[in-house]
This record gives sequence, C-alpha cells and structure tokens, in this order.
Amino acid sequence: MELGLIVVLFVALIILGIPIAFAIGIAALIGISTISGIPNTVIPMKMFYGLNSYVLLAVPLFILTANLMNSGRISRKLIDFSIALVGRKPGGLAHANVMVSMMFAGVSGSSTADTAGVGKILIPNMTKKGYSPEMAVGVTAASSTIGSIIPPSITMVIYGGLTNTSVGQLFIGGLLPGLLIGFGMMALISHFARKDGLPVADKVSRSEFMALLKDAIPAMITPLIIIGGIVGGIYTPTEAAAFSAVYAYLISAFYYKTIRLSDLPEIFIDTLKLSCLSLFALAAASALGEFLGYYRINSLVAEFFAGLGGNKYLFMFVVVLLFLFIGTFMDAIPAMVLFVPVVYPTALLLGVEPVQMGIIVIITLSIGLITPPYGLCLLIAGTIGGLPLNRSFSSVLPYISVIILVLLAVIVCPFLLLV
Repeated sequence: MELGLIVVLFVALIILGIPIAFAIGIAALIGISTISGIPNTVIPMKMFYGLNSYVLLAVPLFILTANLMNSGRISRKLIDFSIALVGRKPGGLAHANVMVSMMFAGVSGSSTADTAGVGKILIPNMTKKGYSPEMAVGVTAASSTIGSIIPPSITMVIYGGLTNTSVGQLFIGGLLPGLLIGFGMMALISHFARKDGLPVADKVSRSEFMALLKDAIPAMITPLIIIGGIVGGIYTPTEAAAFSAVYAYLISAFYYKTIRLSDLPEIFIDTLKLSCLSLFALAAASALGEFLGYYRINSLVAEFFAGLGGNKYLFMFVVVLLFLFIGTFMDAIPAMVLFVPVVYPTALLLGVEPVQMGIIVIITLSIGLITPPYGLCLLIAGTIGGLPLNRSFSSVLPYISVIILVLLAVIVCPFLLLV
C-alpha cells in the first residue's frame, strides 16, 4: 500500500513541475518515514554513501572540461574545421553539425554541453543559409546525443560506479556504436540533401583549410590522449577527467588565448551549479533505492524476467522498452541509479556481458534526451531555433530511427563493442 502511494506521489510531483532530483528526494523521505524500525537518518547516510565514490569525481571534472571548451571557444574551432572538411557536400552544414558533435563528444562527455555550445553557433547559421528551422534543430539535438556514447562519457562513469564495471572498457565499448550513429545520421542527411536540394557551404582554399586544421588539432587529439592513457594503464578514468580539464584550460589559455585567468571564477561557479544538479539527483536516487530495496523490487523484477523463459535477447529488448519509457521523464543519472541495480543482477544471470548491458542502457537513455516531455537536448535546441516542442520532436524522429537501428545491432552483435 505504502509503495503504491509513494509512486503516486512521485508521479504527482513530476506533473506539478517539481525538479526530478527534488521529486526523488521527497519520495524517498516520505517513503522511508512510513517504514517502522528504520530511522530517518538512513536518508542522509544513503545520500552520502551514494556519492562516496572515487569514480564519481570524474563527473564534475568532465563538466568542467565542457565549460572550459565552450568558454574557450574550442567548439567554434571544431565547427569551422568540420565545415571546411565536409561543407562542400550537399547539406554540408548539417554534415558538419554531426561531425563536430562526434569530435565534441570525444572531449567533453556531455550531450547538453554539445547542444548548447554547437547549437548557438550552427542553428542560426544553418537557418541563415537556407535550411529549415526543423532541419537545423533536428540535426543539432539528435547529433548531440552522441556525447553520451562516444567516450569519454559522464553516464558511462556513473554506470561503471554502480556496477563495478571497468570504465575504460565502457569507453572502448561505446566508440564504434557512437561512430555508427554519427555516420548513420550523415547518411540520412545525404538522403535529405538529394531529396530537398540542401545548400552547400562556401568553398575554402587549401591554405585556409590547413590553418583551420592547425587550429583544430589540439582539441581533436584530446580523446586520443584520454582513451589512450586509460587503455595503456597510465591513469584511471577519474585522473583522465582531471587531465582533460587541465588540458582544455592550457590549450584555451596558451594556444588559442581565448580564456583569461579572470574568466575562471565564473567557469567554476557554472561547473559547481551543473555538478550539484547531477550529483544531488544521484544522491537522492540512492536514498530512494533504499526504500525500493525494502520492498524487494530486485527480487520481483528477477521473478518477472524468469517468467520470460530466460531468453537474454528478450530480456534486453524489455530493458530497452523500460529505459525508453523512463527516459521520457527522467534524466539518465537518476534513471540509472534507480533501475540499473534492479535489472543488472538478472542480466548477469542470463549471461549478458556487463559492458554490453551498459552500452545498451546508455544508448537507450540518450534517446530520452530528445523525447518529450523531459528531452533536455531537444528543449535547448528548440529554444535556440525558436521552435515549439511538437515541431522540434517531429524533426528528430528520423534520427531516432538511426539510433534505434544501432541499438539493435549492439544487442545482436556484441562484437561491435570491441571489448
């Protein structure tokens, strides 16, 4: 009875527009207070231990990296180079949009930072060059989801911390699926370009191209340094996050000379705000997980999947449907904290590899970034492009089909994970 009331309360809080982190915290507080014999002090204890992880230090550090890149206008350098590289193709600016998202993903690990940083530049530029607002918003929002999949990735860090899965292996596992999604979106853009006669970008001379390449190289090699260092055992993922933040500052301050020392306080404050938002949601979800554990939700889920006949492929498809639904109204971090511990033990029993399970969950939740009502990347891109939610969502539907096709490929062809 109490569980049902807490679920109703949680849904009601979301409908009322209460931020998801606070809705989770309130539900946890009230839920645990209804259980006799469990003191309310359990809540702050669970919230503290939910964050008491060395791996989670990587979250604010990757957010800092993304903020340094945007403040240092590194994203602008990547955009200019991408336009020079593929701009002469029909639909060149749309191709460049996807390409810069793949590059940006390899540095920041944040989809929302990608949407904001790239969208502010490319959405107005695309509409000015003759692209429809729907095309500009759809490409920007959809391609930004790659930030959660191509390493480094904040959501991979969270998943690794929850399941004790190697974050380095998760980074390697997300590389090829992320690239397939990006190139799949570019193939779709080529189709639209032929059908609708999309414009091409201005021609860039060889000397201009080489200058843009020189400007872009320091940012482009960042993922190679991060992933290579982790795979080579030089540093841990958390140390890699710290290194990426230092590297982003050094190239911004001394190579590009776009950040001054006086800019750092504002960057740090913005990083603290975003980090607190993510980590408070994580802490609150840990407390709610304690309440759900009292009702043996893990056992009930295991029994449900046992009733499916022990087929691991059927299990993975059901997990995809579950996280597709959850992702429509909940951010990836609290969604993983609440539900990954529920499905993960069953995945191991059925023989699903931890890395494969992680990439499936992460790709599925990335779709939630561009589906209403939560759809944070969709909302950001739509706001920049001046589109209402319904038109923004219709513009990303073709690209969602590309993500789903790659997701299905990961389910049936685990060798795509390269681990």
